[in-house]
Amino acid sequence: MPKLNVCGDIGLKITRDGTWFYEGSPIGRKPLVKLFSTVLRREDDGFYLVTPVEKVPIEVEGEPFIAISMTRDGEGPDQRLTFTTNVDDEVTAGPEHPIGFRAEPEGGQAPYVEVRNGLRAQLSRAVYYELAELTVETDEGPGVWSCGAFFPFPMDE
Repeated sequence: MPKLNVCGDIGLKITRDGTWFYEGSPIGRKPLVKLFSTVLRREDDGFYLVTPVEKVPIEVEGEPFIAISMTRDGEGPDQRLTFTTNVDDEVTAGPEHPIGFRAEPEGGQAPYVEVRNGLRAQLSRAVYYELAELTVETDEGPGVWSCGAFFPFPMDE
């Protein structure tokens, strides 16, 4: 595999609310954002847009995507929770796409679902409230089921 040319910072950023920026201005064309999202990669040292010949660093506040809707099919351990992101990815939570919580620097926990290749979508507030309504109590504590997998919610300390 040829060595990729690593470009310098060109002013790409994804803010906490999922808005993509270029040189301080929001990118208003959703098809362009969706295209960029398909070449986004998370590496040990940060996020990059990666093409066959180069990679460009991109600043990401929080997670790169936002889960903007959730649908539920079924109940109990067999229920399926499917999330749609702001870039139209659709994932069903389960062993391949776990639901988790990331500690926030200012305190608290931010819920997310893994989308692909280590990239995650933070749940919007509305989606998190929908998810919280589905919480059940088990021997592992409170959490939700999807595709036979149980995802515990963090306990307050």
